[in-house]
Amino acid sequence: MRQLASKWLKTKALLRHPYTAVYVPETCLYSEEELRMMLRRHAFVFIKPVKGGGGNGVMRVAKERREYTCTRMEQTYRFRHFRALTAEISSLRLQRPYLIQQGIPLASIQGRPVDYRVKVVKAGQKWVFRAVVARQARPGLVITNLCKGGKLLRGTTALRTIYPRQLARRKRREIVNLTLRCIPILERRFPGIGQLGFDYGLDPNGRVWILEVNTRPQ
Repeated sequence: MRQLASKWLKTKALLRHPYTAVYVPETCLYSEEELRMMLRRHAFVFIKPVKGGGGNGVMRVAKERREYTCTRMEQTYRFRHFRALTAEISSLRLQRPYLIQQGIPLASIQGRPVDYRVKVVKAGQKWVFRAVVARQARPGLVITNLCKGGKLLRGTTALRTIYPRQLARRKRREIVNLTLRCIPILERRFPGIGQLGFDYGLDPNGRVWILEVNTRPQ
């Protein structure tokens, strides 16, 4: 069964198709100039390793009035100058390639961000849904990973907690249908894959975003 570690390759595959591209936050490979441009366009961004999982190495970066902030786990660093910010990021990156992704303000439960994991596996010639669940971030964190203390919730329960019942039902259907559209795109681009884990974010208005796709979903 083929596995593909690079988040960038999977993101590019979805960006090439007009239907799925509109669901993908603006994403690019990390450089200081790209970070400067992204912070001009977005309220905040996430910087994360091209290869990696479990929320390891993920940073939330924002420009707030006259300073920059960089949050990693519970720790937030503050900088008056952009060069001081990028020097700190360079020390945290450990020379690995990173992505910059437009930050999506996730709808929350009890003030804790929530995202959604959809897991599908290939059984013979058919793809089968194995899970549609939600993950609620641990208090004080902006990442939802279960291995970092996130809480597992039923997907339908989380959606109904955040949105009116009919909207929650529509959003679940949209996530399932989007998954079905993404699978053949990724399978054509990466023959041999046999399982996929889609991480979706929904903002307070209910817009669906594809945050990440994994070929080794936990």
